[in-house]
Formats: sequence, C-alpha cells, structure tokens
Amino acid sequence: MIVATRLQTIGSAPARSLLTFAAGILIAAGLFLAAQGGWIYAKAALAQLLLERAFAESVISGTPVKPWSWADTWPVARIEVPRLGVSAIALKGVSGQALAFGPGHLDNTPQAGEEGTAVYAAHRDTHFTFLRNIRENDRLRIARSDGQIFTFRVTHMAVARWDEAEIDPDARGVHLVLATCFPFDAVTSGPLRYLVYADLEETTGK
Repeated sequence: MIVATRLQTIGSAPARSLLTFAAGILIAAGLFLAAQGGWIYAKAALAQLLLERAFAESVISGTPVKPWSWADTWPVARIEVPRLGVSAIALKGVSGQALAFGPGHLDNTPQAGEEGTAVYAAHRDTHFTFLRNIRENDRLRIARSDGQIFTFRVTHMAVARWDEAEIDPDARGVHLVLATCFPFDAVTSGPLRYLVYADLEETTGK
C-alpha cells in the first residue's frame, strides 16, 4: 500500500506541473489579449482627441492641420446630428487611413454647402453606426474647417448597390449624402450601401 501510494504521488507530480504550466500560459495569453484590447481603445481615444485639436486649429488658422505628422489626411468638417447627440470629425479623402479614424469626404464631390452634392462615407460599425437611427426631417449640421456652418434637412434614405447609387456631384442646388455599407449587422463587406440624402436648409458662420 505504501509503495502504491508513493508511485501514485510520484506519477501525479508531472501532471500537476503540466497543468500549472498550461494554466500559466492561458493566464499570460489572457493578460496579453486584454492589454492589447485596452491599447487599441486607448489609441482610438487618443486619435479622436488629436483630430478634435487639429480641426479646432484649422478653423482658427484657416489652413489644413494634420492630426499627426505622418497622417495622409486631415480634418475638413464636423458632422453633427443634434437629435441623436452624435458627431464625428470628417477627414479628407476615403483612404484606408482616413476611414480608420473617421468619415471621409469623397474628393470628387464638392464641399458641404457648395453647389452640387457633397458625399461623406464611413464604416457602418464605427463612425457611421448612427445612420441606422436617422429619420426623415432630421437636421444634419456640417461645420467646415473654414468656419462656415451648414444645416441640412434629411429628405429620404435609400439602399442601393455601390455602382447604382443615384448621386450626382454636379446636381443643381446644395445637397448632402452620408453613405455607409449595408446591412448594418453584416460581418462581411458587400455591394449594398445605405444612403442618407439631405438638402441645405440654413447657412451660418463666416
């Protein structure tokens, strides 16, 4: 009996060591992933602060201000939906870097408030998540980096293929379109776009 007990104890020691080692690896991996996730959120929060600062400086100086030295884009406007209490800093262009940090203004469309149709696009699961809650007659406030502020009223929403959306940058009048991927809950990209159309209602500022 004593021999059997000793053999059982000796035999179980490596198993306990293996379990302890495995547990240590799992804990370390969990801590690493948690730290990585926290860093991503911290970096995103810092980026928004830098964008806000760059936009404020551009309004004061009247010239484009990059949020960080290596950025390939800069803030051009602030998009606000007063009813929803949301806002987002819009960046020049729709490059991958621009869309990673905010909505992008399509270069081949006029600035908001100018003749034609200004178009801003963003990801459905980040900066344009709120589009799913937009209603007809909602007001959209666009504050440009030159200090001018334009208020648009939503006329309608539509879903269309990206290559079949009826958006005319050179349309008569002053219009605005906010665009994002659709459906909102999809986990993969597709050809459909959710489009919010709005017409100019008021101009203030400079």
